[in-house]
Amino acid sequence: MELTHPIQSHPQARQLWRWAYYLSIFTILYNLAEGLLATILGAEDDAITLFGFGLDSFIELISAAGVLLMVRRIQTQPDSHRPAAEVTALRVTGYAFYGLCIVLAAMAIQSLISQQSPKTTFWGIVISSISIGVMLFVIYSKIYLGKQLQSAPLVADARCAIICVYMSIILLVSSGLYELFRFYYIDAIGTLGLIYYAYQEGKECFEKAAGTHHCHHCHEDETC
Repeated sequence: MELTHPIQSHPQARQLWRWAYYLSIFTILYNLAEGLLATILGAEDDAITLFGFGLDSFIELISAAGVLLMVRRIQTQPDSHRPAAEVTALRVTGYAFYGLCIVLAAMAIQSLISQQSPKTTFWGIVISSISIGVMLFVIYSKIYLGKQLQSAPLVADARCAIICVYMSIILLVSSGLYELFRFYYIDAIGTLGLIYYAYQEGKECFEKAAGTHHCHHCHEDETC
């Protein structure tokens, strides 16, 4: 259920919705840049956790585009219901996350069998550190805007996005541990961590499409 409020028509609210719109555009551009850098550098360094993180960023880009459409719809039509196109986009994103799980699992197994070691995981440390800071900024900005606008969908989306921070932490920890100890299997273990959260994100997409998902970071009346 999407909750709205008469405050939507206030001039200050229109300005806040513009900020939410710009923030959504920034999120799309950031995920695009992050995805390109992570996949390119991950492929060059044989760092599968970084490469997988980059693939996840491209799927997050699709998800962010869906949020942009949601923000635009609520901004212009506060009392409108979610159209079929948004539901379809959620399902497509869910299948993409499940597909990512399969790809990452195959890469992790192949890495363990061949005992393949990354050349370096330095860029994983850099990219994940930046990602944690950026995503926390995006999350708390969306929560602030959502509360000011009394928009439960915006607040819920922000709180559910904490999974992106968890994935960044996995990349940071696995990359850091590999740089310290140089055990070949650390990178593959990090990839398994990404698989877990990618599966959770895919599951959430299908639950959101069905209107049955309540993020554990949200209040009971806030549907993601």
